[in-house]
Amino acid sequence: MSGRCGGPVPFENSHFPSPALLVEEGLELRQIGLDDAEELFAAVDANRGYLREWLPWLDGTNSVEDEVSFITTTLEEYGRGDGVLYAIRLEGNLVGTISLNWIDWANKGCGIGYWVSDEHAGQGIATRCCIRLMEHCFDDLGIHRLVLEAATENFPSRAIAERLGMRLEGITKDREWLYDHYVDAALYAITAPEWRAHNQG
Repeated sequence: MSGRCGGPVPFENSHFPSPALLVEEGLELRQIGLDDAEELFAAVDANRGYLREWLPWLDGTNSVEDEVSFITTTLEEYGRGDGVLYAIRLEGNLVGTISLNWIDWANKGCGIGYWVSDEHAGQGIATRCCIRLMEHCFDDLGIHRLVLEAATENFPSRAIAERLGMRLEGITKDREWLYDHYVDAALYAITAPEWRAHNQG
């Protein structure tokens, strides 16, 4: 859900996610590095109130140094094959992030998370970026099952999952602590054969 989590998983006989993916002309995914810390923090800070509605990590992101620490962790996870964090870049500008929060190479599964700035929400950017990253997972990395979680009341994110052809597998009670209360989550998933069938038509 949050796009800021990860843990150790087996990483054998696998391919690293690509550090850059072209979505379309003017829209690309590029792995975030330490030199992106200032720009990432500026985007987060400018959207703090907007993002806080559904993302639980805003109170721990209060400076460029906090972003440096976070990015360092994501780069370490990438080095282990545990996940990847991309900047969503529209005409070169960072307008959000999308990530594989975890990768389970043993079972060929992964989880996706994202956010897009308030200014660029509702334009289909997150959907198009998800499609490109899912293509990469299924076609290039050999992933079999991809999972997306969204708070049950986060209807825009749930609509994205449904547009992507993902199945609602269930509701998880009190899935995430959101500052002062728990929120339930809708668990969506799609397998590689389902993805290909969904995109044939």
